[in-house]
Amino acid sequence: MNLIRETINRLKLYRPGKPADQVERELGLKEVTKLASNENPLGPSPRAVAAMVEALKEVRLYPDNDCYHLMKAMAKHLDVPEDWLIMGRGSDEVIHLLGLAFVNPGEEVLMADPPFALHESTAVVMDGVAVKVPLKDYMHDLGAMREAITPKTKLIFISNPHNPTGTMVTRREVERFMDGLPQGIVVAFDEAYFEYVDSSEYPDSLAYVRQGRNVVVLRTFSKIYALAGLRIGYGIAPPNLMQHLRQVRQPFNVSNVAQAAATASLADKEQVERSRLVNQEGKRYLEGQLRRLGLKFAPSQANFIFVDLRLDSVAVFEKLLRQGVIVRTGDIFDFPTHIRVTIGTQADNEKFIAALEKVLSQGV
Repeated sequence: MNLIRETINRLKLYRPGKPADQVERELGLKEVTKLASNENPLGPSPRAVAAMVEALKEVRLYPDNDCYHLMKAMAKHLDVPEDWLIMGRGSDEVIHLLGLAFVNPGEEVLMADPPFALHESTAVVMDGVAVKVPLKDYMHDLGAMREAITPKTKLIFISNPHNPTGTMVTRREVERFMDGLPQGIVVAFDEAYFEYVDSSEYPDSLAYVRQGRNVVVLRTFSKIYALAGLRIGYGIAPPNLMQHLRQVRQPFNVSNVAQAAATASLADKEQVERSRLVNQEGKRYLEGQLRRLGLKFAPSQANFIFVDLRLDSVAVFEKLLRQGVIVRTGDIFDFPTHIRVTIGTQADNEKFIAALEKVLSQGV
């Protein structure tokens, strides 16, 4: 008898971006700029910080299992009934719940290649089959994904914008994909970065939920709301799906501090606009500088840029690290010459460009 479940041996360990303080300790640097994990450089809303401080007074108590105040605020914010919502420890937990609720052994989970790591692990943990469809020009190839559907397909992940490339699929492309989709398939739109999108062609995925389709929309407070350290995200789905997600959710899964911060963040629309504006300005600057350096990059609709250096990304990463800049290497996504860089403040962006230019001039 095996001690370990066979499926666990198929799991790939997640490799997070290096923390800045770890790099400072290892290399003896005084100041490190982390542009590896797509975090908001502005930090959370002052209202959220105040709400967290107040909530800390009650940490001896278990959190509200029903997230009462947050659910009411979310329902109003999204204009959906409360029973269409579920809160999780980041949207990552809701992704995991999708596997627990819907994927049987041997059933297929369809995703882009490269996928967000949790999409693949969700399939593997449930002893399902991860079917990965290669990107086309850095984007989801929804036509090829549609052709990859079989009678065993149970769950489909569409990251929009896609991580790690930052690209998006349009409303028209999604409409063609969804038209006449076979029954018995759940489509999950992973929209962790949707608040950063500035394209008028971005699809309204919630429309499919309102139509009662087998659709789940995944979103998070980690990115534009800058609450990544609290681990809070959410899912939106019609009641026939949501009841099953609730069946597999662990009790007390979202802390009272996270609930308070998220509720306060929703009330601060100016913080979202500030973050969006800084991101747009930073994206324009970085794209201009990357063009000046003759580098190709994916057209981003997120808060990061995926860049082809035409060099070994790990070697470039190490050289940037020694200059106090942390980025994400593309080798973990099977793009060995690419890096993913988070859009930071103007000072962050200028530091990255100066460091990158130095590395390129020296060669690898």
